[in-house]
Amino acid sequence: MRNKLLGLAIITALMAVTAVAQERQQARPRIDVQTVAIDAQIDPRTQSINASAQVTFVPLDNTSSVVFELNNALDLQKVTDKEGRQISASRYQEDQSVRLNLPQPLARGTATTLTFVYSGKLTGQEESPVFGIKFAAITSDSAYLMYPARWFPVNDYTVDRFASNFKITVPAEYHVIASGNGVADPNAAAGTRTERFEFTQASFPGSIAVVRGEPRRVAGEGVTTQIYFRQSTAMAQSYGEEFGKAMNYFTGIFGLPLRKDLIVIETENGTPNGYGAPGIVFLSPRGIGAQVNPKLVANQVARQWWGGLVSPATRNHLWIENGLARYSEILYLEHLNGAASLDVELRDTYIEALTVEQPPLIQAARMEDYSPEFWAATANKGAAVLHMLRSSVGDEAFMKILMALPERFAGKSINTDDVRKVAEEFGGQSFQGFFVQWIESSGAPEFKLEYTVFRTQKGFRVMGKVAQDLDTFRMPVKLHVETEGNPEEKTIEVVGTSSEFAMETFGRPKTITLDPKGQVLRFDDTMRVAVAIRRGEQFAEVSDFPEALKEYQKAIDVKRNSSLAHYRVGELFFLQNNYQSAANEFREALNGDLEPKWTEVWTHINLGKIFDITDQRERAVNEYRQATRTKDNTQGALEEASKYTLEKYKRPPSTN
Repeated sequence: MRNKLLGLAIITALMAVTAVAQERQQARPRIDVQTVAIDAQIDPRTQSINASAQVTFVPLDNTSSVVFELNNALDLQKVTDKEGRQISASRYQEDQSVRLNLPQPLARGTATTLTFVYSGKLTGQEESPVFGIKFAAITSDSAYLMYPARWFPVNDYTVDRFASNFKITVPAEYHVIASGNGVADPNAAAGTRTERFEFTQASFPGSIAVVRGEPRRVAGEGVTTQIYFRQSTAMAQSYGEEFGKAMNYFTGIFGLPLRKDLIVIETENGTPNGYGAPGIVFLSPRGIGAQVNPKLVANQVARQWWGGLVSPATRNHLWIENGLARYSEILYLEHLNGAASLDVELRDTYIEALTVEQPPLIQAARMEDYSPEFWAATANKGAAVLHMLRSSVGDEAFMKILMALPERFAGKSINTDDVRKVAEEFGGQSFQGFFVQWIESSGAPEFKLEYTVFRTQKGFRVMGKVAQDLDTFRMPVKLHVETEGNPEEKTIEVVGTSSEFAMETFGRPKTITLDPKGQVLRFDDTMRVAVAIRRGEQFAEVSDFPEALKEYQKAIDVKRNSSLAHYRVGELFFLQNNYQSAANEFREALNGDLEPKWTEVWTHINLGKIFDITDQRERAVNEYRQATRTKDNTQGALEEASKYTLEKYKRPPSTN
């Protein structure tokens, strides 16, 4: 109960902080930052930064105050205007912002420059502007300072594009990675190295790294990738090759990126699996893994276009950036592995998209940055919308849309209406209703099909009705009929809550299926089970076991023999040391549908662990041997079974 109350207190506090931040964000004067010029000294030995940042911006309204975001760990010493006058600054810790009260009002459209002088330590242990995720750390052997860390004054995060001019000084044995081409300053002080980087195109060039040694340069398919891996050095060559393949593939689809030859930096645990900046990609050790992750590579390479070259006009349009990056993963895997991989990826994408029903995508700014809900909506539902668009216009027109977007909006912001207009141009039809349904509205349909088959003089007629519960829904949906002869298909319009249809067939209909390839983002019993399990997994990942159990039970209520649902419940009981209940659920998993297949091998392993904990070694060994007989090595299952066949599993020490 104490943990539950603590969890509720944390959630309440976060909601309060979010509400304050949103209220303050709405009240912020609107400005457009043009350039950010930084002169910084970074010392890995003291894990510190001393910097001045000149921010040139244009007010979009008459204003006497402006607001920037700056990492709480940084001490803001002073802010001055272009005449050298000191500006009054107020810090707000809860949303890491700085409000500046100007000595005289700024006129709309008149450019001005403010200079921020600040310093501090960034060890990676400080409170992050993005809850629970590290974006900055200066260590003894390296440093990474990513744009989301707000290590310099930031306006309208992820939205306000800017050019940059960085001058970074580090000890002589280090050197700096930043967007743009670096030029060493020959006049650097003894024992130091100073590098200058100019990035003239408006984008988000606010991420840098400090490294030692030389990179692994990997050339392939006309691309040279520089890899700075510290822990994962054995993976450098393989990742360099994969980055080259992905860059070459996407250049063929999207056109030229900001920079074709990327620099890839390994960060540390606690950072995002991947983060893309212009010309730079940051990967965590967890993201790198023991095998190349082509999805991660594809997503980060695609962000050279989506987010770097083209970015959303406001955070309410983030589905464009994140959805296109996620769908780029799907396209890349389809390119590598064929259509079968497309089906698998789409199913996972649709499941993840359906875990969040509110708010509509057009209100994405309400979501907490980097939260599971944020990615489920903006990335996965965004990708699902793009795939439905693809199925509506056809592959050829869809690829023309993907090429046209970066061509027309390079270096600019884009909104949902811009995407719609390009889709209508190449799709040859209106997509207003489509975007209202999937971007501006929430919810997904659940189709119910009723039909009757009549014999006619020329064959058969199928007359039926499609019912669903979204009154404003309208979308063409394929109807697939298996007959005694060749299968036949027809596209019908599903409009409103009830749509009647008629279809002529030559052969006698045997089975009739609506949306046979699962192109429409929708619920059915199978999807409800999968979505409930995924929601349960999300709760389990943050140790909210009661809520996780509720979701798994929803899945079992729909499908009693779901091995995955029973397996997940067994996992929860095991983690809570309720071994009898865990064993019962694992037995139910073995007696279920054994989908996915790996549930069988891992259920035997977990039963073996339970028997070891309860001093039933013979029974434990029998379970490990049954696991081995499956010959399923998903996530190293066979190595795990072999290990505990030879040595008894030991219960982890209690943390209570």
